[in-house]
Amino acid sequence: MIDLYYWPTPNGWKISIMLEECGLPYTVKPVNIGRGEQFSPAFLELSPNNRMPAIVDHEPAGGGDPIAIFESGAILQYLAEKTGRFLPRDVRGRYDVLQWVAWQVANLGPIAGQLNHFASYAVEKIPYAIERFANEANRLLGVLERRLADRPYLAGEYSIADMATWPWVFREFQGRSVLADFPRVAHWWDAVASRPAVQKGRAVGEELRRNAPLDDEARKVLFGQTAASVAKAEQTGR
Repeated sequence: MIDLYYWPTPNGWKISIMLEECGLPYTVKPVNIGRGEQFSPAFLELSPNNRMPAIVDHEPAGGGDPIAIFESGAILQYLAEKTGRFLPRDVRGRYDVLQWVAWQVANLGPIAGQLNHFASYAVEKIPYAIERFANEANRLLGVLERRLADRPYLAGEYSIADMATWPWVFREFQGRSVLADFPRVAHWWDAVASRPAVQKGRAVGEELRRNAPLDDEARKVLFGQTAASVAKAEQTGR
């Protein structure tokens, strides 16, 4: 059994989708990031970066004590190695996949997240910041469009690279079609979205977000973190 420490966000969906794709049994352990539950001492033992997702595998390969892993890219690789699925074993195929996982973690995720923050959540709308991240997000979609010119998925066969990337590609954003100029990305997005395991993984915890409004307390927790505020939260457990 795997414990999934989770909140319904793109990074959380990566792991719920992978678990569903692999058919692995798991228990969802909600971490309400808008209420500071990521600062609890118990969670920090699993995820020193006070970010979800994290997992605890109570039946690791080879036996022994449970193993805890944080960071979505590392979790995807671990689950792929555990099950022997969605990550090729040959060196060329393996690194073809892993480089695109790294691309998502280092590029698409942070840029899409910053764009969403400045365009949707920031109290003060700063045109330069919105344009900066919108342009970079557009550039990254261009990278995907070129990559998909001669293959159906990012590394040829469906893999953890697609699971990592799909939740961070916004088909629509603020009422406009983001993928209108990227037909190959749109086709790929629909193909991934049509998979039953993706649909099931994406739906995990939908009710959690509906019951957790982005109020002033949540904004302070999510957008006001510094080293000092995190240390204080760790001391109080929230």
